[in-house]
Amino acid sequence: MRASAYVSPIEKGWCYLHRLICGAVLLFLIAPILAIVPLSFNSVPFFTYPMPSLSLRWYQEFFFTNRWQGALLNSIFIAISVTLLSSVLGTLAALGLSRNNFPWRTAITGLLIAPMVVPVVITAVGVYFFFANVGLLNTYIGLVLAHTTLATPFVVITVTATMKGFDHSIVRAASSLGAPPITAFFKITLPLIMPGFISGALFAFLTSFDEVVVALFIAGPEQRTLPRVMFSGMREEISPTIIAAATVLILFSIGMLTAVELLRRRSERLRGIRNT
Repeated sequence: MRASAYVSPIEKGWCYLHRLICGAVLLFLIAPILAIVPLSFNSVPFFTYPMPSLSLRWYQEFFFTNRWQGALLNSIFIAISVTLLSSVLGTLAALGLSRNNFPWRTAITGLLIAPMVVPVVITAVGVYFFFANVGLLNTYIGLVLAHTTLATPFVVITVTATMKGFDHSIVRAASSLGAPPITAFFKITLPLIMPGFISGALFAFLTSFDEVVVALFIAGPEQRTLPRVMFSGMREEISPTIIAAATVLILFSIGMLTAVELLRRRSERLRGIRNT
């Protein structure tokens, strides 16, 4: 934020102080990450500074060993399944909630986003006892359904935010010209809400990819995800491969969040909120 040329010296000083405080808070938040990332390039299996030499051996172990590869593929498979399912369910829910005559909108919205508010361990315990009765423990289907419960609220929120400025008269005009509802959705509604839809899908993917508590409760040995292997590794042995895996996840998350920000700006430009 640039200080205006017409502000007083006191106001300009507060502006610079505000920047300094924001920078200090940001440094406080990312300092632990900046401290451990270089250790992933350490040539020895110790978390010590200074490092004797640099090496990529821990990245090689992460990308080329069956233990980590299996966990990574499991996480990708489950996250993609969760993204597809939660995107469809969340988008349908957001479309319904955007209608003016939708009854009990506030109560239903609160119910849909409740998994974001309830502590994850409470959700995991409830899912564990429910899935134990229906035989979904230690299955891919059970883990996908549990992660979908946690990821769908993100899709509901992002798509609902996009629908705030949506002009429903366009859809009514298409219907008056003979377009079926499905055609109107794919030709008109979906392209206009696409930035919010993709942002919600990315958040759903990250939610499933990083989740560990529910996986600890309901996943079996065949469904070991990457965060679960990292958690188990920290209890059993302290290996720099965990830091290499964490570094990869950090870079992946940065890329996903950058994509979300670019999509948000594109959505604002399409809606006339942002000029450039």
